[in-house]
Amino acid sequence: MSESTSQQAADAFNTRIEALSPQALQEAVDLLRTGEVVAMPTETVYGLAGHAFDAAAVARIFAVKARPHFDPLIVHLADQPQHHSLQGLAAAELIVLQDLPANIQAACERLIKAFWPGPLTLVLPRHARVPDLVTGDLPTVALRMPAHAGAQALLQQSFPLAAPSANRFGRISPTTAQAVYEELRGRISLILDGGPCAIGLESTVVGLEDEQLVLLRPGLLDLDTLQQAAQSPLRPATQHPAELRAPGMLKSHYAPGKPLQVFESGQTVPLQSTAAGRPGLLCLQTPPAEVQAQLAARGGQWRALSPDGSLHLAAQALFAHLRALDSAAVDYLLAELPASDQGLGYAIRDRLHKAAAPVIQNEPFFALPE
Repeated sequence: MSESTSQQAADAFNTRIEALSPQALQEAVDLLRTGEVVAMPTETVYGLAGHAFDAAAVARIFAVKARPHFDPLIVHLADQPQHHSLQGLAAAELIVLQDLPANIQAACERLIKAFWPGPLTLVLPRHARVPDLVTGDLPTVALRMPAHAGAQALLQQSFPLAAPSANRFGRISPTTAQAVYEELRGRISLILDGGPCAIGLESTVVGLEDEQLVLLRPGLLDLDTLQQAAQSPLRPATQHPAELRAPGMLKSHYAPGKPLQVFESGQTVPLQSTAAGRPGLLCLQTPPAEVQAQLAARGGQWRALSPDGSLHLAAQALFAHLRALDSAAVDYLLAELPASDQGLGYAIRDRLHKAAAPVIQNEPFFALPE
């Protein structure tokens, strides 16, 4: 398929944003049942949802996002009794339990009890019914039960939904319906508007490595919180393994369109010469007056993530402010890293480092169908 033909296919839809209502939810369910995809709100980021057991619908997700096929998806579940236990998930033909050690099963049950519905994804041995595209051909499947009322209203009326973030692959995750529209206009027909995302960062992902629970992707839930709930040891996963085991593990992700450089909190802001163009500064709190003056002299702009330094507010605002600066009249971006590398500080640092990493080239992507 030529690039122009792919673009024509991509722009085939009249994309609409609809506030959550019984009518909008029914339209979304009808679209999902025909194999189409819709954008839905969650408490973490907006997701691009399709029927998790329909391989053609899942392929549509990859096509809309131009996502590489090796990057697995998260399956989102309705808040129903059968989804609150591993036995129930196995009965629903989502996972298999025979190769999962008893102590790990018990720890996962405790995590489900503590954090579902919520911003926790568990990576578990998959059932054969789950399409290979959902899992990236891995022997595991990523599962989450979102807490957002709009996502649950949709899930209660439909079926398990595979849903990565509702943006073009590698780009900044959307935390508002308008951000989804800017990313996917012409590529999908319906965006359900559930308001700004309450958390603003993707879910924490926990999986297995050498028969031990590991943190595959940081998020709102930190290691100490997870260990206490699981009553089991939990450690960070091996860095950059040969095999991609969960969404969000690629070195480059969440990237703006403009060059981004990160710097440590407390360091001098690395403003370039005026010849480099106009800087856009993403900082944790309001920058000092002298920094504001230096930015103004270069025609730059700044945005502060949290007036009081709250990491919760910073996480919630991170992607929205990064997107706003990327769209502003600036030429390059600078982002201040939190001083803390624990909890949310670790999660924010993870997102900013990946946003600043070089974009992957020459990977196998799915093309939109002609």
